[in-house]
Amino acid sequence: MLIYKIFRGPEWDQMQRDGETAGAPIDIADGYVHFSTAQQAQETADKHFAGQDGLWLLAIETEGKEADFRWEVSRGGALFPHLYRNLRMNDVVWSAPLPLVDGRHRFPDLT
Repeated sequence: MLIYKIFRGPEWDQMQRDGETAGAPIDIADGYVHFSTAQQAQETADKHFAGQDGLWLLAIETEGKEADFRWEVSRGGALFPHLYRNLRMNDVVWSAPLPLVDGRHRFPDLT
């Protein structure tokens, strides 16, 4: 199953440079890397990244890595995937810019 991480440009640049990351500041503070499912990604962008330009969407495959992820209750009682180790470049299946279009982030097709 693919899950998704939204990074600001400098966070994505740092991960590519270092080969891994503990995540964005909120991830580091919480002790795990936050992800969203395809159905949750737009709401995550709207809630936590409204109006921010220069974002990147990373797709991560969970298959074979289930032991590293926990599905935990978050926003509105929904289960969200959380990674309890550093996110590594070899975890990333693909990345794509997440442009602002008419004030909202335009996602690639996640189905």
